[in-house]
Amino acid sequence: MKARTQATNQIRALLVGCDDDLRKRLNELLGRALARGCARLRSTEGTRSALRSLGRRWLNLDREAGDLEGEIALIVTRVAPRLLDRPGVGVLSAAQLLITAGDNPRRLRSEAAFAALCGASPVEASSGRTSRRRLSRGGDRTANAALWMIAHVRMVRDEKTRSYAASRTERGNNRKEIMRLLMRYIARELYPIILESLTPEPALDDVA
Repeated sequence: MKARTQATNQIRALLVGCDDDLRKRLNELLGRALARGCARLRSTEGTRSALRSLGRRWLNLDREAGDLEGEIALIVTRVAPRLLDRPGVGVLSAAQLLITAGDNPRRLRSEAAFAALCGASPVEASSGRTSRRRLSRGGDRTANAALWMIAHVRMVRDEKTRSYAASRTERGNNRKEIMRLLMRYIARELYPIILESLTPEPALDDVA
């Protein structure tokens, strides 16, 4: 996905120096449509040839990313199906939280420890007469980004979360503060599911 983004950036950079007609035609396109437009170019002129190569690269990377995400979805569904049932939790976010937790089993002593591991613990940031908290800048930043994405999706699509955000806004909280509260809540909500998913089932001999 990062390589695909790089290919997009390279395409946009090359379009700056193209002739007006080609730039106008391709600049209006986004994502896969842009890549396909570049891949269809037939001219062997330097810039167009480079755009064609980048378009084909983007399409190949996009196909590979889709295949890999499908494989990840199968693994996450097998390991932690309940995690995917929670609002806003997508395959990639769930996978990242499972990886972060699985790589640090000794730090999963409590939901507070898991929140700290994901950089979702509140940190005192008061000054003078202002009393406030902010999110910790420590912890696993990729897990932090996964929690942020889940919170963002809930803010957009989940009615309960939107009502909560509206009530917090009326109380004077800004969006950044609301996201901090949501991320901490989500870490608390998902912790027992992640812990259960990563705990191996006892062998039949042990049960007997």
